[in-house]
Amino acid sequence: MGDKQLLIDLAKLTDGEKIEMKKLGMLTDENKISGFIYPSVHIGRPPIEKHVVHAPQVLNEAYDYQKPSSFSRALRLDFGGYKVLLISGTASVNEEGKPEHIGDFKAQLWRTYRNITTLLEAEGMSWHDVVRTTNYLRDIERDYAEFNKIRTSFYQWMNLDPLPASTGIQARLCWETLLVEIEAYAICKSV
Repeated sequence: MGDKQLLIDLAKLTDGEKIEMKKLGMLTDENKISGFIYPSVHIGRPPIEKHVVHAPQVLNEAYDYQKPSSFSRALRLDFGGYKVLLISGTASVNEEGKPEHIGDFKAQLWRTYRNITTLLEAEGMSWHDVVRTTNYLRDIERDYAEFNKIRTSFYQWMNLDPLPASTGIQARLCWETLLVEIEAYAICKSV
């Protein structure tokens, strides 16, 4: 496997895990990790280029503080004259990877907007390029009215028209201290 180590304990795999990992080509018939690298499906066609987006002045990379963590804060994809920004679920986390404004839903939402705004700016984009958001609230019954007031105020201040498509979901977030998390998709023409 080279210098990469898996975080799973091979001695504790369930029978179902063994079956699925063998079908993926990860496990040999002897239940050892295969040295096989998954074949490229891009033979004969190039893959879409993916570029990691960073905004360390407000938000560090998840793998810097949450180990293990296997996601990028945002990815930029380039499609023939357009760039697409996929922003992972973003919450009230500071540049040290610590939650901000514990217990204060409204302040957490504003910090979340600040983090997303800075990720957008890192790619020369703004909320005017956002086409969709998915909004996760820990307690949607308690917090949705305030969420909608702040979101509407923020969007009005930004003069957004049309508004992004949106979904609101009640969800248990990755940390107990987080009350809101937003993921966003933005598209703009490349310059």
